[in-house]
Amino acid sequence: MTRSSRPSTPPRRAAHWRATRRLTAALLLAWLAVTFGGIFFARELSQTTIFGWPLSFYMVAQGIPLTYVAILAIYAWRMRTLDRRCRNPD
Repeated sequence: MTRSSRPSTPPRRAAHWRATRRLTAALLLAWLAVTFGGIFFARELSQTTIFGWPLSFYMVAQGIPLTYVAILAIYAWRMRTLDRRCRNPD
């Protein structure tokens, strides 16, 4: 089937796909910022210590993985609402 003979995408489905791509792009940018920021500012963060350990250690060992879990939770929550909205128009 050629591209011109393919049936057009319903508007609701196209809006769902746009919202999905926008959400994915925003969360990927958040992931990149957290990862890059943790690495880029590690030297400055190591000047501060908590219980004898540098702050950069805590950011890498605790903070960044928790942020990844939060990004996954946000993605699952938003995709569930987007899928429900696409299935049940109001």
